[in-house]
Amino acid sequence: MGFKNQILHGRIFSTRRRTIVIVIGLALAALSVYYTWTVSTEMEHEDEAAICQLRETEQNAVKMWEDILRSSRSSGYIFANRAILNELAEHTTIPFVITDDALMPLVSNLPREITSDPARLREEILMMTRTNKPVTVSYMVPPTSYTIYYGVTDYSSLVSSAHSEALAFFPYVQLIIIAVFAVFAYIAFLSTKQNEQNRVWVGLAKETAHQLGTPTSSLLGWIEYLRSQPVDKMAVDEMEKDLVHLNKIVDRFSKIGSETQLTMTNINEVVGDTVLYFRRRVPRNVTLSYNGLAMAPVVAPINSALFEWVIENLMKNSLDALQGQGEIDVVIGQTDRTVYVEVSDTGKGIAKGNWTRIFEPGFTTKTRGWGLGLSLSRRIIEEYHKGRIAVVRSEIGKGTTIRVTLNKMDNE
Repeated sequence: MGFKNQILHGRIFSTRRRTIVIVIGLALAALSVYYTWTVSTEMEHEDEAAICQLRETEQNAVKMWEDILRSSRSSGYIFANRAILNELAEHTTIPFVITDDALMPLVSNLPREITSDPARLREEILMMTRTNKPVTVSYMVPPTSYTIYYGVTDYSSLVSSAHSEALAFFPYVQLIIIAVFAVFAYIAFLSTKQNEQNRVWVGLAKETAHQLGTPTSSLLGWIEYLRSQPVDKMAVDEMEKDLVHLNKIVDRFSKIGSETQLTMTNINEVVGDTVLYFRRRVPRNVTLSYNGLAMAPVVAPINSALFEWVIENLMKNSLDALQGQGEIDVVIGQTDRTVYVEVSDTGKGIAKGNWTRIFEPGFTTKTRGWGLGLSLSRRIIEEYHKGRIAVVRSEIGKGTTIRVTLNKMDNE
């Protein structure tokens, strides 16, 4: 029932995660729409204000030129001072041209390539006429008239240029919002998936520990019974050691997913117990050496049951790599701040491209196996003990060395 409750809780938690992602996605979408509406509204108001200001500027400029032309009753007097008129034209901000009855330009601030080309000048005058009504000033002496053509021929392009920077950044803002949501959704999905997988494995581990509890207790009773019978006492002792080891495995599985307590422990003894257990069970052609029993105690904060599991996994992998023949060397040591355990073998070695992959769940080079031993070892060392585990040396056909490094003091 406990395992089922964990799975049900995991599904509910996963549904909540998805709901949170959807809500955040809708919030980001609403933010994007609001930003779009705000920018477009502000630009619309600014466009209207800019057009009004532009038209007012046009009217003032045209009124000035109209007053200039009307200030004299003789056109000859006005156009005799071309230098003054050209100076005024250069300081007029709106496009304009003053022509005679034959559409010959007399004063203008249009580019020379336009005023010098009759066809282009007529086209420009026609466009100005469509935008603004020309102003005509007539003279009696001599009888003639002059027309002022003026105005911006395309208000929208002029106004849009004022907001070109905002428009240039607008698509990037939209893309950033979408990218942020996509990344967040992807991370949330991976996190939800990983948490769900973790809960399944934790549930399986605890259920396995629970199921193994009854037969191990029964086996303990049978061993006591065998001691009272005329059987080989050494065989019974070895069976008891295997049963003790099986109880350790049950204890390890029961600790998965629980809060792990670390205590200052003699690493020499914990690693030594594992080495001694394996020495009676390795093939004859395999040599197993260990330096920890002949040196001063090396102490670090660990959970003995879980840390022993890691060393056991490393030694099992070394035995598999030897394929029945070779050497395994277990070495412990320390620096000022750390304690390390190295398990080396003379086996088949690991390709350098797989030095980190061997710690990934499901990765294995064996024909049989789930590829979970080293993955579990990394989790125990890195998550529970805040240490490191890595391949430090390996060469195809010559062997591998994996090092576990722990801090001497508990960081928590």
